[in-house]
Amino acid sequence: MANIDLNRPNVIFILSDDQGPWATGYSGNSEILTPHIDRLADSGIRFDRFFCTSPVCSPARASLITGTIPSRHGVHDWISKGNFISPDRPAAEQPLVEHLAGQLGFTDYLADAGYVCGISGKWHLGDSLHPQKSFRFWEVHGSGGGKYYAAPMIRDGECYLETHYVTDVITDNALRFLNDAESSSDPFYLSIHYTAPHSPWERKHHPKEIFDRYFNDCPFESVPAGVNPPKWAQHLSIPVNDTETRRINLSGYFTAVEEMDRNIGRVLDHLDESGLRENTVVVFSSDNGMNMGHHGVYGKGNATLPLNMFEESVRVPFLVSRPGHVPEGNACSNLYSQYDFMPTILDYLGVSNPCAESLPGKSLADVLRGEESDGHENVVVYDEYGPVRMIRTEDWKYIHRYPYGPNELFDLKNDPGEETNLVEEIAQAQRVREMRGQLTEWFNRYSDPDKDGSRLSVTGSGQIGLCQGPADGLSSFSLKNLERTNR
Repeated sequence: MANIDLNRPNVIFILSDDQGPWATGYSGNSEILTPHIDRLADSGIRFDRFFCTSPVCSPARASLITGTIPSRHGVHDWISKGNFISPDRPAAEQPLVEHLAGQLGFTDYLADAGYVCGISGKWHLGDSLHPQKSFRFWEVHGSGGGKYYAAPMIRDGECYLETHYVTDVITDNALRFLNDAESSSDPFYLSIHYTAPHSPWERKHHPKEIFDRYFNDCPFESVPAGVNPPKWAQHLSIPVNDTETRRINLSGYFTAVEEMDRNIGRVLDHLDESGLRENTVVVFSSDNGMNMGHHGVYGKGNATLPLNMFEESVRVPFLVSRPGHVPEGNACSNLYSQYDFMPTILDYLGVSNPCAESLPGKSLADVLRGEESDGHENVVVYDEYGPVRMIRTEDWKYIHRYPYGPNELFDLKNDPGEETNLVEEIAQAQRVREMRGQLTEWFNRYSDPDKDGSRLSVTGSGQIGLCQGPADGLSSFSLKNLERTNR
């Protein structure tokens, strides 16, 4: 029979790909239809200031599972090679690379505690052919994104092209895991990692009826239009120079979100019908944020070169729902980050976390239990993308770009749109020194010197091998791979 031990709840972690909080109905966006994501927000706690550890997929995902920052786990950019073996090329030309080999993830601790762990969807941390991190159920995407029809999927260690809409398939596989879990008395952990709403966004990649509804009828007033990109941006990874391209991109993006939301509804309905809802913690988040015209760019941290730390790039939705146990309909405005995820999950489930003292994150399980906080709320969050680092307080953000800049300082209380860079203002010199010092001290504490991103030429065009120091396998930026920088 299914696990009904309320002291050992199940967990489902739903992770989208390239979605900011703005792309949800609960945030106040009435143009995008997300009734089931909104349903999670209404039935649990929404964290309105939750941040990724790096504004690109693979580093953020590695931090979620290991609890460490990119400058320790060594994944600094999206993984461009070593993910799977394409059937149309010799295997010898496609060596697999396991980027987190030898590093423990929270799923390893869950498995040791008796949890059955499964993943359906995007892995994108290298070697998608072989199960890692104690996952017993392993139905993953071969790479990290791409076509919604004819997506490369992995089953039983082999890659095949899936002809059906990949968002539906990821859900189908997740429901298979849940059906099997219902016959066991063991608790389960399930990652449902969608590739949506990652590009491509053209009509041919998505259900025509939904795409056409947005394309023909949506004014897209919830998304900025006509904003000039920052003057310091040397290149844009997704140039949009006309209204037709903008409308196509937004129609596909909104469609991908809505279709993902529909599938989230399938999962929630299954939990209700099977009687598992009360005993299952459902978490919804995204790997990184997304600009869709915000600041005049399309994409996340690698939407620009140099890389950016815009709020829309680094802020992600984070919802936790378990009716009857997690406070319902609450909003939390404290600053939290993805490096808090692993400590929180293990603490909430009562599973030992042997490395807790060495991790940068803190558990917020007390918030989930509706208890009075013990005073450890974060008042600062940090972010990194290779040589670009950010420190953000309640009201201020400082961005340091190694080695040459440009550096930035924003007064977020009075300038939430990050339009006025105050870093050169004499009146802010002391603040810059203090925030830079705090930033340096924090990264010195939690980084591995051999994997320190501030010393690497990470440009957003992909990581091709293991990080082993400055002479590593990180690809350098060049004009020929501009089209790849939005992965």
